Amino acid sequence: MIDINESVMQFLLAFVVVGPLLGAAAALLPAPPGLKGKSPEQAVLRHGVTVAGAVLIAAIVLALGFDHDQPSKMQATTDISWIPALDVRIHLGIDGISLPLLVLTALLTFLCALYSYFQMPPGPTPKAFVALLLVLESGTLATFAVLDLLLFFLAFEMVLIPMYFLIARWGGEGRTQAAWKFILYTLLGSVVMLLGLLLIGIKAGTFDMVALATDNGRSLTTSVQVIAVLAIGLGLAVKTPMWPLHSWLPDAHTAAPTVGSVLLAGVLLKMGTYGFVRILLPITPDGFADFAPYLAAFAVVGIIYGSLACLALAKQGAKGDLKRLIAYSSVGHMGFVLLGIATMTPTGVNGALFANIAHGLITGLLFFLVGALKDRTGTTDLDSLAKETGAALYGKAPRLGGLLAFAAVASLGLPGLAGFWGEMLALFGAFEPADQLSRPAFLTFMTIGAFGTLLTAAYLLIVVRRVCMGAVPQQAPKLADVRTYEFAAWTPLVALTVVAGLWPKTLLGLTDPAVQQLLAGGTR
Repeated sequence: MIDINESVMQFLLAFVVVGPLLGAAAALLPAPPGLKGKSPEQAVLRHGVTVAGAVLIAAIVLALGFDHDQPSKMQATTDISWIPALDVRIHLGIDGISLPLLVLTALLTFLCALYSYFQMPPGPTPKAFVALLLVLESGTLATFAVLDLLLFFLAFEMVLIPMYFLIARWGGEGRTQAAWKFILYTLLGSVVMLLGLLLIGIKAGTFDMVALATDNGRSLTTSVQVIAVLAIGLGLAVKTPMWPLHSWLPDAHTAAPTVGSVLLAGVLLKMGTYGFVRILLPITPDGFADFAPYLAAFAVVGIIYGSLACLALAKQGAKGDLKRLIAYSSVGHMGFVLLGIATMTPTGVNGALFANIAHGLITGLLFFLVGALKDRTGTTDLDSLAKETGAALYGKAPRLGGLLAFAAVASLGLPGLAGFWGEMLALFGAFEPADQLSRPAFLTFMTIGAFGTLLTAAYLLIVVRRVCMGAVPQQAPKLADVRTYEFAAWTPLVALTVVAGLWPKTLLGLTDPAVQQLLAGGTR
């Protein structure tokens, strides 16, 4: 930790949120200022890397200047009146809950920009691609930094248009239908969510999330809380995605370009679960308690459903697409996040927040690896991949095969890697849920969730066996191993997966005090 003046912290947070927007506008200029390349296309891609890198540096400095002794306190706060008639304010701030997500978003966007500089997906002009990537980053970062309900909604919606175009214009087969499915599902959920946010703001007399969390639902009747949880929870559940509102996700991931899939899985899904923790838990605690058992039930169904869908795709002879399989695995992994939140306990919510970060790192790495396989073989179909590699990726491209196996075992929750702690803590939270919840019901949910971890291990090990293991066939075509730019883009994800797995206090030390304060009656 370094000592940084509060005004500098405020500037850094404002830059992290607004900087990508300014960079997106600059990318659309005839020539990005201050950058040269062998061609205009290379110059604008270099501009994207530079802007995303500057935002990442600002986010890291922000994290270093964060007061780790008071992670439950909102820091780097800016509070300016924006629409006085509605008491809507430009209110920014970070605590131990939002800071890890902020840094994760900045990191993944930078790695995606770096990867795209060397491996630009086929499609229209790079100018539009870079601009959309930066607008997407700005909207995601704003979601984790704003402390006003209406600003949260605007930031939440801001990411839809750039992601739609990234899928529709730079995606693969079936991209148009997948992009429309993505935006229609999320827009319909968001309309209902807006009604719930307006209900809270009107009934409580403020849209300020800190004031509402501190009030802890005392100014809202139980019936208002129940309606608000139902409306807001529906919109958040679509984005998470929770079973059975998940059906847009596999199509979107399958059609999206590599960097689109990385950002969709790595950060966009976290916006939904973050909303559950930041808004519903502290602002509508009584209403959330009424729905918590149902949320947990949907969560464990999602865990089993996602795992069985992956098993069906992974088995020999199935029409299994590897990108689609990883997309379905996200349904299961996010089920553990929702289960942890539904327990309404510090243990469960900390597990959910840890699993959020772990999923972003590990699944982001998996989508990068699948994208690399597609670049080399032209397919993500498991049968075709097995034929192309002779089921011998270890022999033909040992570093690539080793990374795929590493990401697979991290995703299945191997102890010592990041994927283990979040799921374990979510299950522990279900073992001893909040006092107002039924313990027998949550013990049942815990048992089902634990069985889901076995199914997860089964399908991921099948994938590793089918793609990586086997003798290298004679006269097999050459397959390029990990390239330098891929090594640069993937190494941070591998390193952070190991660090978070071996030293979980790195994250839990930030989130736990903030979660304790939030569950006790809001943030300060």
